[in-house]
Amino acid sequence: MADDVKLPITRQIQKESRESGVPPADVHLQAVEECCIYDRHGMSIPFKSLYQNRKSIIIFVRNFLCYSCKEYVDDLSKIPKKVLEDAEVGLVVIGQSAHYHIVPFCSQTGYPHDIYVDPERIIYQKLGMKREEKFTVSAQPSPHVKSGVFMGQMKSIWRAMTSPVFDFQGDLHQQGGAIIAGPGSQVHFCHFDMNRLDHMPINWLLQLAGVQHIVNFSAKAKVIHV
Repeated sequence: MADDVKLPITRQIQKESRESGVPPADVHLQAVEECCIYDRHGMSIPFKSLYQNRKSIIIFVRNFLCYSCKEYVDDLSKIPKKVLEDAEVGLVVIGQSAHYHIVPFCSQTGYPHDIYVDPERIIYQKLGMKREEKFTVSAQPSPHVKSGVFMGQMKSIWRAMTSPVFDFQGDLHQQGGAIIAGPGSQVHFCHFDMNRLDHMPINWLLQLAGVQHIVNFSAKAKVIHV
């Protein structure tokens, strides 16, 4: 089973270094390490605190209303904390909304891990994450997005209408990405999303970060040792 997991990881690294133009050596965290991110209470911490003392998987999402991001974080929420703790790996989601949207978003997704926001998108911009969407014929959609475009957009509109504060919860054109970094400023892997469906498969990220488990993202998640 371990071999089955390793093979697509290798393919993905090769694919991204060819198509996205962001090999790890070209991502320099020194430019963003002092940038502030904000927790659910509006308290700020420097971005570097996420990875200085441990290896961390850092997921940047488009906006909290985006149906594909919500469904991706739904699956991130199924990763048991103990699996991450045993591997000494952190998992962090960063959004681009105001901080007061964090609690409702976690309530909707059941996400129990670290989460912050970069409301001015300073880190997104300095790292070179894409704005606007690009689709290619060969692109593989995220395996974590279950809704079609029409139904997904209807869900997003409904969540916007029922939100305690009605706003777009971020720039609708901003794309996200994933970085594995630390300890220190070393970047082990990065992927910048081309569009709303271009998420890195979560089990690939876990394996790349050294987590020796995969998660079966069915209705009832199961952890499988590899």
